[in-house]
Amino acid sequence: MLVDSPPEQRAETAAAPPSRQAIRAVGLLASLALLVLVALASIAIGAKALSLDQVWHGLFHGTGTYSDVVVGDRISRTVLGLLVGAALGLSGAVLQALTRNPLADPGLLGINAGASAAVVTAITYFGVTSLSGYVWFAFFGAAAVGALVWFLGGSRGATPVRLALAGTAISAALYGYLQAVMIMDDAALGKMRFWTVGSLTSATDSTIDQVLPFLVVGTVVALALARPLNAMAMGDDTARALGANLNRTRALSMAAATVLCGAATAACGPIVFVGLMVPHVVRSFTGPDLRWILPYATVLSPVLLLGADVVGRMVARPAELQVGIVTAVLGGPVFIYLVRRRRTAQL
Repeated sequence: MLVDSPPEQRAETAAAPPSRQAIRAVGLLASLALLVLVALASIAIGAKALSLDQVWHGLFHGTGTYSDVVVGDRISRTVLGLLVGAALGLSGAVLQALTRNPLADPGLLGINAGASAAVVTAITYFGVTSLSGYVWFAFFGAAAVGALVWFLGGSRGATPVRLALAGTAISAALYGYLQAVMIMDDAALGKMRFWTVGSLTSATDSTIDQVLPFLVVGTVVALALARPLNAMAMGDDTARALGANLNRTRALSMAAATVLCGAATAACGPIVFVGLMVPHVVRSFTGPDLRWILPYATVLSPVLLLGADVVGRMVARPAELQVGIVTAVLGGPVFIYLVRRRRTAQL
């Protein structure tokens, strides 16, 4: 026999708030909707003013007119922004968990510096002038520095403090080298001045094809590390008791962050603060659970990057500000605010 619940129990059930998991899931869907809107804005708004009819025609009925070409370029730029933004946010979230430092970003472990130094070397000493050529130098420079930081940080005995110190020292040395080469070589300075501030203007189908495999692999590995990184957040001893392999988790985390940030930097140059700001904002409403932080960072980081790119195209028409400049202007005050917070040192 089925017995109906008492009215009081039914009232309590109806009034019960939705679970936190359900709220997070709804929030993630809302974030995806916001990402779609920002991506559409990135296609529709640019330094060159186009009507909605021209944008619509370029999207679905392109015939090679000027407006169709502009829309096609914006589509490539938007796709690259989606990929690079997701990579930077995801790598920042992984590095913050790995180093247990909420102010960590891909630059902390020298990955940006390694990519930049490799590109300068390629242009100055090997005569590489095209993106298709130096994108590989940038990626392998980032990977080499990531491996060096891992080695200097103690490899199997690596700790968050050692990794951060090794990355900071290597970054300082490499940026000194980069500035010295660029000052002594006017040609390198001219070729590098736009790349070093971070830009999506180099977006082409070829660029996307070259970095996409690395970004896909890095994303899959990073998302798969959510559970062991959650265990490590409770301390090494607790993580071992829960069955986490600390050395393997740290090595894979370094590898995933290096692949993601290295490929992104190779394609667009060093874009700062995206990997710092978005994971921090996400953590404020998801809590410390990386099973939610990583997907949220993957979705919301492109929102910030594409939004900054749209702002850069609007404020300086008919020219444009590079997206790296806009994110730096936005990120500076945010960084100062985070540093001043009493809870900054806590994840």
